[in-house]
Amino acid sequence: MAATMMQSFQSRPGPVSLILAALVGGAAAPATAQTTDAQPPQAQLLVQGGRLEQRALDTPAFLSVIGAEELRAAGAQVHLSEALVHAPGVVALNRHNFAQDVQISIRGFGARAPFGLRGVRLIADGIPATTPDGQGQASTVSLTSAGRIEVRAGPLAQLYGNASGGVIQTFTREAGEEAQVLAGLTLGSAGLQRQHLQASGRSGALGLVADYSALDLQGWREHSAAIRRQFNSVLTADLPTGSRVRLVANRFEMPLALDPLGLGSTQWRDNPRQAGAGAMAQRTRKLVAQDQIGAVVEHRVDDSRRLQWRVYAGSRDNLQYQASGRWVGLSRVFHGTGLQWQQTLAAGVGGRIEAVLGFDLDRSDELRQGGLSTAGEKTGPLTRDENNRAGNTDAFGQIRWHLGDALAGAPWTLTAGWRHSHVVLQSQDRFVADRRDGSGRVDYRHQAPVLGATWHLQDTLNLYANWGRGFETPTLAEAAYSLGSTGIEPLFNPHLRAARSLHREVGLKCAPSAAIRLEAALFRIDVADEIVLARSAQGNSVFANATSTRRQGAELFARYAASRHWQARLGLSRLSARYESTFASGSLQVPAGQALPGLPATQGQAAVLWAEKGFATGAPGMPLGWSGSVEGLARSAMWAADAQSAVSRAPGYGLLHLRLRHRSHLRGADLEAWAAWENLGHRPYVGSVIVNQAGGQYFEPGMPRQWMAGVRLSRAL
Repeated sequence: MAATMMQSFQSRPGPVSLILAALVGGAAAPATAQTTDAQPPQAQLLVQGGRLEQRALDTPAFLSVIGAEELRAAGAQVHLSEALVHAPGVVALNRHNFAQDVQISIRGFGARAPFGLRGVRLIADGIPATTPDGQGQASTVSLTSAGRIEVRAGPLAQLYGNASGGVIQTFTREAGEEAQVLAGLTLGSAGLQRQHLQASGRSGALGLVADYSALDLQGWREHSAAIRRQFNSVLTADLPTGSRVRLVANRFEMPLALDPLGLGSTQWRDNPRQAGAGAMAQRTRKLVAQDQIGAVVEHRVDDSRRLQWRVYAGSRDNLQYQASGRWVGLSRVFHGTGLQWQQTLAAGVGGRIEAVLGFDLDRSDELRQGGLSTAGEKTGPLTRDENNRAGNTDAFGQIRWHLGDALAGAPWTLTAGWRHSHVVLQSQDRFVADRRDGSGRVDYRHQAPVLGATWHLQDTLNLYANWGRGFETPTLAEAAYSLGSTGIEPLFNPHLRAARSLHREVGLKCAPSAAIRLEAALFRIDVADEIVLARSAQGNSVFANATSTRRQGAELFARYAASRHWQARLGLSRLSARYESTFASGSLQVPAGQALPGLPATQGQAAVLWAEKGFATGAPGMPLGWSGSVEGLARSAMWAADAQSAVSRAPGYGLLHLRLRHRSHLRGADLEAWAAWENLGHRPYVGSVIVNQAGGQYFEPGMPRQWMAGVRLSRAL
């Protein structure tokens, strides 16, 4: 499989040639206005409130919106965690391990994931980046071309279906009227090099953004080098019929990502740069290649009726060499479609109703193979060979009823939603040498009702309350092993039930002026049949439904512009996530009231921002001249395992970062130079944890003081 993947890397047309072709086509675009990433104040942005669009301030949910400027200012635009760290309620942990991706949890959902995303739904340009069983990969998001990221949690997120403990939506920037080329270079500690090339422009009704980035990293830890190539393009067409078509094509290549593994508590304290046991001897690593194409069509029938249709398809190859002397290969093809109809109706005197109905149909077929390896190379015959399938057939609807005089502003808005989900997990065992049939199938059906109300005290002040139900099926990876007479066996586990959740949330949103924005929320989530680890050995894990859990907490976000030159930002989160009853995990009895692992109880972020010539409208905007920020991040201690002791406790920490940036016009081009110093205090800390790692190698070290610097040049053609 590795050879096939490398041939694929070499035989495809180069993304650079595709961008140059786009430049030739875009050079004839009429010159009217330069591309800009400036946006209106976040309170006025139109965002997704469930399945219906509305003003961010009026959305009855705690919502974080991260614009293009904040994405660029957050770091090297390598990891999604760089930007999400500023979103309250989101725990975005950087493993500094490209083989396992970042760890992202929202209100406690997703914390158990040993790699990739679980329990959190990822959507890119309207197309699902999460498979029907709830698996997702944050690394496939092209941050260098992103124009906005929206993060939402709570009851309204449940309208997106399975594994929607939170929803992350990314949007590629819009093309400006002028053809434009942009090039960037970033260098940093641990041998970081990232090159970036982007072309964009419009020609009549057509707009194009094409983006290519290349990342090379030596790695701070032993055995942590990585190579990554990424291409993302979006072609938009505004048709005279009132339709808008978005064609999306992207490719992600990671021909090398060495896996340094986790460290035990003593290893981390003695030498955090070392690789974990077996990493170098078995040359643990991962190779990934993914292609995807898709289309989103929006047709506006008239001012009150709109139809949206999406379709997509793609493939993903994943080859991993493990420390246990085994390899696992996954070759996946996926596709799906969805349709939704939206309509606005008059309702009584001055009132109106917005309604949406739709369906989602998604499929993922995966060939899973495995065998033995020695020193990171395959040896011997296959020991596992199976076809796995995950699919969902869902229908959904949402109604938003604005009460009162629409011209004067509705004093109340009522929201009701519903989603019916049918998820199928299936495995067909093709390995006959062991004379055991590990095939199986399981069907999950769930109804997800949502209710909510918003009280508009003023046009700039809202109170809201929501209630809803959600569910989370096991992923195919979690159902891949069963407990048998010989211990952990490579047989599909059809006995896992879907975890069912009940969400409640109340909150406040306030934006009395363009200089002030405040959001606060209280929430409580009760989960039945929580999916937990039953046993783990040699890199293989068996999961079970064991107990109920309760997550409750508070979130706060505030932004204040003291003047044209100074701004401040604050985010605070408090989360209590505990098991509600005693359960057994292998030979361990986990008591009721114990905290869930992988989650800090308290998290805070704060920043002070300065701009020499003042922030532009739509703060923080794009100021010319010098700008900078001082940022702080603090997290409390968290447990890395259900077996809670001194060796599984990751201590809390606080980090301080400094960022400087200079923007100027240079002979018709825009030049931006920046530098950043992270962890100024040179503090040792645990960047992420591998929850319930069988060998006790829980800790993935964070980096000490590090630097990054870059230049970015853009020019209209």
